[in-house]
Amino acid sequence: MGTPYHLQSPRTILYKLVNMRHLPPALPQPPPPEPPSKTIRQTEGLPQRLPAAPSKIILQPRDRTSPAMWFAAIVCFAFSILLIVSGVVILIIFLAVKPRAPSFDTANASLNSVYVDSTAYFNGDMTVVANFSNPNQKIDVVFRSSTVELFFHDRPMAVQVLPPFAQRRGQSQVQNLHMVSSRVLLPPEVAMELVNQVRSNRVVYTIRGAFKVEGRFWFSHFSYWMNTICELELTAPPSGVLVARRCRTK
Repeated sequence: MGTPYHLQSPRTILYKLVNMRHLPPALPQPPPPEPPSKTIRQTEGLPQRLPAAPSKIILQPRDRTSPAMWFAAIVCFAFSILLIVSGVVILIIFLAVKPRAPSFDTANASLNSVYVDSTAYFNGDMTVVANFSNPNQKIDVVFRSSTVELFFHDRPMAVQVLPPFAQRRGQSQVQNLHMVSSRVLLPPEVAMELVNQVRSNRVVYTIRGAFKVEGRFWFSHFSYWMNTICELELTAPPSGVLVARRCRTK
């Protein structure tokens, strides 16, 4: 043991205090190790983890494609090729032939009579000379169904159905249409408008035609509908003549 502080000289005490400031701090002491018996007992109490078994990939055998599936696939492929070839052939024929729709025109017309009685019943007689033309140079056409109607202010006045007829390529044909109206009831304002037009020597009619046309090219044929509208301006009856016309075909 050292000398007590109260028995030491002041110089000795001051020297010890200065040396204590320059000393490094004391390191903490590590905890004492546990006894090995306790660690072994804790380890024996825990369940042991077994090593994982290596994974195995099981390959299933592939099913073989049945002959029916192969046959269906071949048929579908052949059908697709047939469609493509048919489309190309049709396109080539269309570009080579360049089909055009026939034309309908009113070459002449005469207004024979117009009569409206006091009860607004209309009676009339008109003759129209229609010209049918086939502008195609490689296609023949057949008019399977032909219906021509006469209108005044969108009111039906007369109708005529033509029998089927054929036209060779580049051929024109004239048809005489006799449009007769008998006791057609008109609204009062429409009847008055017709009377005023007759008095002014200017009568305007509309002709609408619906035609089912069949085109023939070599051993093939195709059908379509053709519609025509013609605006006719005639002088007053009984010797009314055609002074103006305008036709368009759809």
